[in-house]
Amino acid sequence: MDAHGLSERRACRLLSISRSVYRYQPKKPDDCEIAEQLLQLAERKPRWGFGKMFQRLRNQGYGWNHKRVRRVYREQRLNLRVKPKKRLPSRQPTPLTQPEATNESWSVDFMSDSLQSGRTFRTFNVIDDFNREALAIEIDTSLPAGRVVRVLDAIAAWRGYPRRLRSDNGPELISQQLECWAEKNHVLLDFIEPGKPAQNAYIERFNRTYREDVLDFYLFSSLAEAREVTEQWLEEYNAIRPHESLGGMTPYQYASVNVQQPESVHF
Repeated sequence: MDAHGLSERRACRLLSISRSVYRYQPKKPDDCEIAEQLLQLAERKPRWGFGKMFQRLRNQGYGWNHKRVRRVYREQRLNLRVKPKKRLPSRQPTPLTQPEATNESWSVDFMSDSLQSGRTFRTFNVIDDFNREALAIEIDTSLPAGRVVRVLDAIAAWRGYPRRLRSDNGPELISQQLECWAEKNHVLLDFIEPGKPAQNAYIERFNRTYREDVLDFYLFSSLAEAREVTEQWLEEYNAIRPHESLGGMTPYQYASVNVQQPESVHF
């Protein structure tokens, strides 16, 4: 029309389009009310997804198309964040049997509790499966993989490294840092299957005793107090408390009776 001076009618006929199509101007809908309703729902029901919100709006009498409501829902960034599932390789742990000597197999696990102030703390528990000896209980508000490695090295400094380390699939225990430590010291990491704590029964039974005797029995005001009480309890657990699974002997007594020396892994 501008270049050749044609009328609108003739130009549309040459291009085979209708004049109504040429004149059409898209109207951007006013979505303010939809956004307001969605934001109010999200504030009251933060765990509701799009499906529940859209059905709620329909039940309230709003006739908006679901595609339009979904577009506004996404524009407002109301999508629920879905935590990705942790992908783990298939686990085939060795059968849970009692080792024939110390340092053949250690079991480790984490526990959590809180101080009198409400501040939470964690414990990292290590036992020897042979005589159920408690090797260490590390206590702090945070126990990352690096701290786990230092605790295991501290135990190995006076006892030697184990052949196998049995654990669950916690993030600190499947970390690359622990994997490098195990490869360096020739320790086999033996992971249980997810959701089957019975495969790590030795440390689970120890955790129950520790919780009943210490964590549930005392109300700690500080981490220092928790560490002090735990240290005293560890000596009592290893030297005084009889174990039915050990024929009524303590871990120290059982280890002394079974004189087979531990085969520490040093290379």
